[in-house]
Amino acid sequence: MINQIIIADSSPLISLAIIEQLELLPRLYQRVLLPPAVWNEVTVQGLGLPGAEAVSQVKWLEIEAPLPMLLEPLLILVDHGEAEAIALAKSTPNPIVLLDDAQARRIAERLGIPRIGTLGILRRAKKAGLIAEMKGYIEQLRNNGIYIRSSK
Repeated sequence: MINQIIIADSSPLISLAIIEQLELLPRLYQRVLLPPAVWNEVTVQGLGLPGAEAVSQVKWLEIEAPLPMLLEPLLILVDHGEAEAIALAKSTPNPIVLLDDAQARRIAERLGIPRIGTLGILRRAKKAGLIAEMKGYIEQLRNNGIYIRSSK
C-alpha cells in the first residue's frame, strides 16, 4: 500500500467499477476521498448507469468537501467534479488525484499535484501483484465505450 491519499474524479471511478476493480483503490492507497460533486455525478445523476450501483455500495469511500476558496478559480477551467477533486487535493496532505480528463490533468500538473489515471492504477496494481495483466481490462473498458488512448 502506498502512503498516499487518493482523491477520485468520476470517470476513473466509473471505469474501475465497470471492470469490477474498485477494490484496487483501498489496496493501493491509505485513504480514498471523494468530493461531494463526484459522489453526486456517479450515484445520483448517474443512477442506473454503469458503475453507479457499485460505487454507491462501497463502504471505504470518504466523502469530503474542498475549501471554497480553492474551488472557485477551478470551476471556470474544468467541470465541477474535476474542480472539486483538484481543490480537495490542494488541501490534503500527501495527495494524488485520480483523473482521466486531459485538461484536468494539465491543471493538476501546473498546481504541482501528483496525478494518475485509470491505466496508471492498473499499472500499479499489476506491479503490486494485485492483477495478472492489463490487456483484458483495457479491452473491457473499450467495449463499454470508455476511451483509452492507444500507446505509441
